[in-house]
Amino acid sequence: MITVTRDGAVLRLMLDRPARRNALGTEGGRALDAALVAADRDETVKAIVLAGAPPAFCAGSDLKELGGLSIPAMCDHEAITAAVARRIALLAKPVVCAVEGYALGGGFILAVSCDVVVTAADATWRLPEVANGWLPPWGLQALIARVGPVRARMLVWGAEPIDGREAHRLGVADLLAPEGGALARATAYATALAALPAEAVTSAKRFFEPLAAHDAERLDAAASRAFAQDCRGPAAAATLARFTVKA
Repeated sequence: MITVTRDGAVLRLMLDRPARRNALGTEGGRALDAALVAADRDETVKAIVLAGAPPAFCAGSDLKELGGLSIPAMCDHEAITAAVARRIALLAKPVVCAVEGYALGGGFILAVSCDVVVTAADATWRLPEVANGWLPPWGLQALIARVGPVRARMLVWGAEPIDGREAHRLGVADLLAPEGGALARATAYATALAALPAEAVTSAKRFFEPLAAHDAERLDAAASRAFAQDCRGPAAAATLARFTVKA
């Protein structure tokens, strides 16, 4: 589920389920959480890079896994990934995300939950949840912190996908890389962070954490309640029927 490699003081965590487009399942979410915790506790690691195995960063939730779940069980499933995304803000080490291919749904939100986001210019970013009939059930505070509430609302509606250039212009991503260059750019930036005094890097991250992640757990709970309610509507029911979700 997660491939771990080392480049000096930088640890690279790779979502590695290419057959499922690196979709987020329960096992993978727990594996990512464990890898993040281990990296944060390793004193020789100074920065973390999060990426996805080709062809994409992450396609969002694993709909095959969700297919047999009731709506309450779906909420519990999504809460696992929500907790992993919130943990990123609480780590002492900076996490730099590299997005190639596409970041969809939960993959989009996982990416923007990282401290620094690098996107390839041709990457596709989209939140398809509203088109499916429901509100994204977690991570919206991370998006609001990056782009503000008005742009966040537009992106959550997801009426049109955006590419990496537009993601960078809007503030969804911090750094823009050429096609195929996001991982190299993210690694270079993480290496630069790793060369700085570690205690000062951590202090900067912790100072800004309350501002970037303000009230995130409560907002996730509110979004999850809206998600559960939306899933009982006709549009969501039609979407969920394709995956045999039991209401």
